[in-house]
Amino acid sequence: MKKMHNFNAGPSILPKEVIQQSAKSVLNFNKSGLSLLEISHRSKDFWKILEKSTHLVKLIMKLDDNYSVLFLQGGATLQFSMVPYNLMNQKAAYLNTGIWAKKAIKEAKLFGKVNVLFSGEHKGYNYITNKYVVPEEMDYFHCTSNNTIVGSQMKIFPNTCVPIVCDMSSDIFSRKLNFQNFSLIYASSQKNISSSGMTIVIIKHEILEKYKKNIPSYMDYKIHLKNHGIFNTPNVFSIYTSMLTCEWIIQQGGLEVLEKHNKYKSKLLYEEIDRNTFFENKINKENRSCMNVTFFLKEEKLKKEFDNMWKFENIVGLEGYRIFGGYRASMYNALPLESVHVLINVMKKFEEKFS
Repeated sequence: MKKMHNFNAGPSILPKEVIQQSAKSVLNFNKSGLSLLEISHRSKDFWKILEKSTHLVKLIMKLDDNYSVLFLQGGATLQFSMVPYNLMNQKAAYLNTGIWAKKAIKEAKLFGKVNVLFSGEHKGYNYITNKYVVPEEMDYFHCTSNNTIVGSQMKIFPNTCVPIVCDMSSDIFSRKLNFQNFSLIYASSQKNISSSGMTIVIIKHEILEKYKKNIPSYMDYKIHLKNHGIFNTPNVFSIYTSMLTCEWIIQQGGLEVLEKHNKYKSKLLYEEIDRNTFFENKINKENRSCMNVTFFLKEEKLKKEFDNMWKFENIVGLEGYRIFGGYRASMYNALPLESVHVLINVMKKFEEKFS
């Protein structure tokens, strides 16, 4: 099999060890004679997977028993509605830092008043300000930690008494944070966690004690918690793969080590973009994402030539989001440094060829 350099934004690259073990389990799980895809979600084998996955998530994030972990379906998109359905009594505060944050705001407006404290839309989402105050009367404050499409990332989170809800879909497990400052975290699984089709939701118990609402059963966090996360048939394969990924994270040295690797990978690529006369990044430097590096050709007429060059080197997934164009190098935990060097070398050769 030829070596591929996978810069896909999601579904995206996972550690080789995780893919190999998952593949074995699909054929014969735990020497049971059954495929992982066939085992019952009520079986002892699955309960062990669920309990271990939950334990490892909390261990990696240094969360105590005041938090619970749910492995749900519907992607982060469903959480855009579940969050206000469960937590909004009257009004909530949001940051509009990208396309997915904007979608979350749209859904929240169906449930109450949304106070948008900051919007970067008028400048193409090329920056994120820290100059906002979260009003104390808000039911919660919602933010998106990393904006996959445009390539920006929150480096500072507010110090507030208002419960913080964060969509960490594209940078969860990529850096060390004080996760106990958050009341609810959600993340779609197809980036740093597992395969697509699952969403991790991490909930601080006290945030649910404040609200008593009659809502549809599947949308109710309390019902999911009461049923130990298996109110309906869960995505067994994705939960198992997330368990393997968590084991891999711990083997690498945890979030501190991964954060150093991720910062180094992104630093190398940003330096090349800034140095190279044919490329540019449009995000304010202090807001640049370590996970999703976006860049654009200064001469669009050379797009075909550049595309041919990176594809020839077995690079995949470099195309930018369909609305914004350009290029996007998604560099999640499992992306090796070698792949970053291959891309940088292509950019250098491109500059040499057309200068």
